[in-house]
Amino acid sequence: MVDGDTIEIHGQRVRFNGIDAPESRQYCTYASGHQYPCGRQAAEALANFLAASRPVQCTFVSWDRYRRFVGDCRRADGVSVASWMVEHGRALDWPRYSHGAYAQQQTNAETARVGIWIGTFDKPWDWREQHSEATNPTKSPLGLISRRQVAQSYSCQPRRFCTQISTCEEARWYLANCSWGSKLDRDSDGIPCEGVC
Repeated sequence: MVDGDTIEIHGQRVRFNGIDAPESRQYCTYASGHQYPCGRQAAEALANFLAASRPVQCTFVSWDRYRRFVGDCRRADGVSVASWMVEHGRALDWPRYSHGAYAQQQTNAETARVGIWIGTFDKPWDWREQHSEATNPTKSPLGLISRRQVAQSYSCQPRRFCTQISTCEEARWYLANCSWGSKLDRDSDGIPCEGVC
């Protein structure tokens, strides 16, 4: 489990189709005005939900800009992961990609005031945009992404091997940002995972 809308299966990142959960570093606000780590809570809720009925099976939809597999995923008992996350207020219907597939679940969550609906929050896609502009006020050329955006999609996990890494960009991020990253550059030439770089 990577975050509230992304898991990893046998080294392959899988992004849930049509939903967007708060980012790992994102905070939301209770009605009382106090902030809480809604991104981490979404990830914890997902982990508990998936643990209740394994394994997860995902049907391929497309690849995203980070070369992650985008899929429709279900637990072993057949429950839709995306639908459950939205219905329990742990993620939002992302109309840009879902075309409103989870709009009713979102309305139900908002009415019931569960999950992030207990207070106020920035939509995850807005939060990412605000925080990427803080480090790089000029827009990146089409096809390029900022270091901050890359950091949001990768995290240092000590079980990483080149066979689990799908892009050179990802390999370079681990090399530069993780304490164990040098193991990806066995010949110390500055090029990690030469099979993908």
